[in-house]
Amino acid sequence: MGRVLALDFGLKRTGIAVTDPLKIIASGLTTVPTAEVMAFLEKYCSEEEVECFVVGLPLHPDGNPAQIAAQADLFAEQLRKKFPEHPIFRQDERYTSNDAKRIILQSGAKKQKRRDKALVDKVAAALILEQYMEANFW
Repeated sequence: MGRVLALDFGLKRTGIAVTDPLKIIASGLTTVPTAEVMAFLEKYCSEEEVECFVVGLPLHPDGNPAQIAAQADLFAEQLRKKFPEHPIFRQDERYTSNDAKRIILQSGAKKQKRRDKALVDKVAAALILEQYMEANFW
């Protein structure tokens, strides 16, 4: 059984989250500079069995595409071409960054840790993955 990998695409950084092989738990994995994401994914997929990718779909609260949506779509298409054997799914990512900030704050993290944008991206990717899992596995 392969893992599901979720990506919270950003222009500078991309948060990455992954399931366990049984697809029970979603965990933040890392944050990678966006320019290095494809190389990271190639290495990861060579070491771990990955079933599919979930890429966040940036939408405004009213459902219209966010400003970054076109770049996220292009990223998803590049991912599809690079890994044609892995299905690509899109998951609404509305509010995930705000929810991630709230979770980090509630965790009791110190001020410096709460300002860590890479941590926010990793937690947001985990939230995207949880939402995908809830909609498709549970």
